[in-house]
Amino acid sequence: MLAPPVDLKLEVAVDSLESAFTAAQAGADRLELCAGLFEGGTTPSAGFLAVARAHLDLDLFVIVRPRGGDFVYSAEEIRLMRHDIQVAKQMGANGIVAGVLTADGQVDTARTAELVAEAAPLPFTFHRAFDWVVDPLAELESLIALGCHRVLSSGQQRTAYEGRPLLKQMVELAAGRLIVMPGGGVNERLVGKLWRDTGATEFHLSARMQRPSAMRHHNPQALMGGGCVPMPEHTRFVADGQRIAEVKQILRDRGGV
Repeated sequence: MLAPPVDLKLEVAVDSLESAFTAAQAGADRLELCAGLFEGGTTPSAGFLAVARAHLDLDLFVIVRPRGGDFVYSAEEIRLMRHDIQVAKQMGANGIVAGVLTADGQVDTARTAELVAEAAPLPFTFHRAFDWVVDPLAELESLIALGCHRVLSSGQQRTAYEGRPLLKQMVELAAGRLIVMPGGGVNERLVGKLWRDTGATEFHLSARMQRPSAMRHHNPQALMGGGCVPMPEHTRFVADGQRIAEVKQILRDRGGV
């Protein structure tokens, strides 16, 4: 007997309108709107959400992360995050992506609960802050108890492919109570193996490619923000539609949908 079809979904993280339009055209099921992907993603502008919402007919999830760095936030930063969630809801977001940790590597349940409540009735994804927790299986139960709908994780490894054993455990422990979404190094070569080895049904990637700047004049002495850590200031990174389409086709073939 043939296995029933499974609708395997693809979420693409984007940090520009060009990337959003490219990913949508390439077949993404959902977009995660971000700024600062080189920092792991920070809160995007209201204008980005407004224009994307006006032009795209697919789910738009918004990351709410007030800065790069760690995930331990002050009371003032939590107030800022709650305000950003309100704005995202008013402007037509379909979901919120956020997460808060304690200094000792646990989910900050009190502050995460504030954000989940602020996001309601929109679904809440706990992002890759989860990969910094000390006891991931115990903290997975915490996320379920908090009412989170998804967790994005690389299985606490550099890439989701390397984190397959933990991701499989997480999928099995969640048992449908929460969606475990592998992310981190997901690509067209590995997504089929990730599905086979973890049992996950949703996958996250950015599939960026490098594009030279339109600037013909370069001044290598004037750095815009990469003085200590060199940044690619004369190139851009945008979504690669061909790679996204390839990943989506692999998921269709594996799921039989």
